[in-house]
Amino acid sequence: MEAPGVRPRKTKPRRPHPHKALSAAFCRSVAQPGRYCDGNGLYLHVEPSGTRHWVQRLVIHGKGCALGLGSFALVPLAEARERALANRRVARSGGDPRPASRRVPGIPTFDEAVATVLAIHAATWKAGGRNANSWQATLREYACPRLGRKGVDRITTADVMAVLLPIWTCKHATAQKVRQRIGTVMKWAIAQGYRSDNPAGDALTAALPKRSAAVRHQRALPHGEVAGAIAAVHASAAWAGLKLVFEFLVLTATRSAEARLVTWEEIDLADRVWTLPAARTKAGREHRVPLCTRAVEILDDARRLGVGPTGGAAAGLVFPSQRGKALADARLSGVLHQLGIGAVPHGFRSSFRDWASERTNHPREVIEAALAHVVRNRTEAAYARSDLFERRRRLMDDWMSYLNGRRQ
Repeated sequence: MEAPGVRPRKTKPRRPHPHKALSAAFCRSVAQPGRYCDGNGLYLHVEPSGTRHWVQRLVIHGKGCALGLGSFALVPLAEARERALANRRVARSGGDPRPASRRVPGIPTFDEAVATVLAIHAATWKAGGRNANSWQATLREYACPRLGRKGVDRITTADVMAVLLPIWTCKHATAQKVRQRIGTVMKWAIAQGYRSDNPAGDALTAALPKRSAAVRHQRALPHGEVAGAIAAVHASAAWAGLKLVFEFLVLTATRSAEARLVTWEEIDLADRVWTLPAARTKAGREHRVPLCTRAVEILDDARRLGVGPTGGAAAGLVFPSQRGKALADARLSGVLHQLGIGAVPHGFRSSFRDWASERTNHPREVIEAALAHVVRNRTEAAYARSDLFERRRRLMDDWMSYLNGRRQ
C-alpha cells in the first residue's frame, strides 16, 4: 500500500528496442506522413509532400542531437543502417560523428588517394597481371571523372553507384574491377581515419541490379579440333612469332600471359624444363612445366627468328612482338578471331583437360597438377607435397602425340 500523500511514480513501458524494423519495400511505398523507426536511432521521415529522408537521433557528449543522413532517393535503407551503426559506435566511444567535428585537416581527394594506394601496392603486383597501369587506366576512365576531385570523406554509395551503373550490364567484368579498386581506396581511407564506412561495400551490392548467376566459360574447342586450329594458324599470314607462341601455349596447357611473357632465363633446354616463378603464376607459387619434344623445337625456331637469349628483346622474352616488346594478348586472340576459330587462348586449357579426362588413364591429380590448379581441400593439400613432375612429363608427351596424330 502506498504512503498517504505520495503520488504514484509513472514508469515508461518496457519494450524491446526496434532492430531493423523497416523494409526496403515499406520505405518505398509508405505514403502516410510521419516518423518511422528502424533501430539504432534511425528514422525515416515522410513529409506531407511525399519526400522521404533519413534522420538519426543520438546522444553526443551527453546531449541529444539529430543527424541528417540524406534523402531516401539517394541513400537506400541498407546504407542508412550502415551509417547509423557507424555513428552510434562513434558516439558511444565518446566521439562526435557529425561531419564538421570529425573533419581532419588535409583530407586527400580521391585522385590523391589513388596515387597513394598505387605507391603502397605496386611492388607486390605480378608481372603481366594486375598492375599499376591497369589500375590507373580503369579508374581514370570510369571513376576519376566523377570522384577525382572529391575528398575521400565525402564520397557516398550514390556516387559509386553513379560510376558503375552505366557499365554494370554492358561491361560487367570491368565494372566489378572498378568497384573492387574503388573499395580498396576507400578501405585505405578508413584505415587512415578519414571515414568510417566503405561506400563500395555491402550496401552497394543491395542497390545494384541483379545479374544472372549463370557461369560464362571461356570459349574452347573440342579436343579433336585443336590440331586443326594449330594447322590453320601455321598456314595463315600471321607473323611467325605469333604462330610459335600459339602452338607453345597449346602444347604446355599454360595461361596466355605465362606463355607470351616466358623468358629465356626460365627455360632449361638441357633438362627440358620451363620453371615459372611464383610472381608469374595465378596461384602465387613456382610451377615447373615439362617440355615435350615439339615444345623444344618451337624454342629452337624462336631462337632462329633472331629473338634468342642474345637477340636484344626486352627482358629476354622468348616470344616478343616484332618491335621487341611484350606480345599483347589481343594479338593472339585476334589471330584466332580472324581465322574463325571459335575459342580464346585460355580455352585451350579446357580442351586439354577434356582430352586428358576422356581419352587417357592419367590420374586426376596429375592432370590438375599439369594445369597448376590449387588443391582446394585442406586435408588433401596437406599430403599433396609432390608436383608429380615425371608423371606430368608423360602426360604432356601423350598430348603432343595426340595432336600430331590428328594433324596427319
